[in-house]
Amino acid sequence: MEKSSIVGHAMQIAQLEHDLKTDNVSHAYLFAGPPNIGKSAVARWFATELLTRGLDGPEKAEAASRIDRLLHPDFLSLDQLWIEDQSEDLDAIAESSNLPQSHRRKAPAMRSDVISIDDVRVIQEKVYETGSGTRRVCFIRGIDRLQDAAGNAFLKILEEPPEGRVFLLTTNSDTQLLPTIVSRTRVLHFDRVADPLIAPFVESLPEEDRSFVLHLAQGAPGRAIALGSDPDRLREERLMHNQALSFWGPASLSERLRLLTPLTEKGDASERFLLHLALALRESPVASVSRAMALRRLTARLQTNAYKPLIVQEFALGID
Repeated sequence: MEKSSIVGHAMQIAQLEHDLKTDNVSHAYLFAGPPNIGKSAVARWFATELLTRGLDGPEKAEAASRIDRLLHPDFLSLDQLWIEDQSEDLDAIAESSNLPQSHRRKAPAMRSDVISIDDVRVIQEKVYETGSGTRRVCFIRGIDRLQDAAGNAFLKILEEPPEGRVFLLTTNSDTQLLPTIVSRTRVLHFDRVADPLIAPFVESLPEEDRSFVLHLAQGAPGRAIALGSDPDRLREERLMHNQALSFWGPASLSERLRLLTPLTEKGDASERFLLHLALALRESPVASVSRAMALRRLTARLQTNAYKPLIVQEFALGID
């Protein structure tokens, strides 16, 4: 990962470069901030810097390439653990995770995107192996996916890490983690990136699409780049947005329930539609404090194990 490919986050990069320059590298970093904002990109860049220190020219380029392809023996990555509709395709998962995942095939109950105690055991086994260099880096995206037992087991690794091991962890919110885990990391908070820094990545789009993508991205470069390069996804997002606008407009209860269908679906459809509901409410001429509070309650309730259709129905009934 080249630093030039990272959008924004100059302050965080400068801090990490200072840690390298002063040889004050922590054994664990926690990158906290909204989704798709670039936390993983910075983590992958920092991992490359850590593992290629002292290398020059072709040797450094080869090592960096191996890290990018997840082939470097001292770079461990735990990213995707479950892909909807590709549950048996471990090769697809291996595109972002190079830690062994065979235990998921043996136990169907573990086929989810949570980080289980078995995943932590794999991490422990790998970080304690003898590395090829002085450092071994373990990148874990979404450390907030840790199950309770897994969190306690991972905490033990952070308390007594092997010499030369560096953990690079990302989370959408450090408040979702065990305080003891947060206290054993160096926390860097990531803010939304300004639109002028993201705009060059969508400048080839028509003006109307460019404005919509930047509005929907909400300062997240990853989301803007993904939308700008996928016309089908962009059309789908426009449809969702129009549905969200219709929901806040004059509509019958049956129509509102139909429009809220994405909230009951699997995958990321629910989270995406929640974002559209929030953005559409800001654009609505009938926006109100009560509607905003109802949407916040809906978002919180959908994070629980309660029956989603019932939650959605109660939300629709409560809209004035």
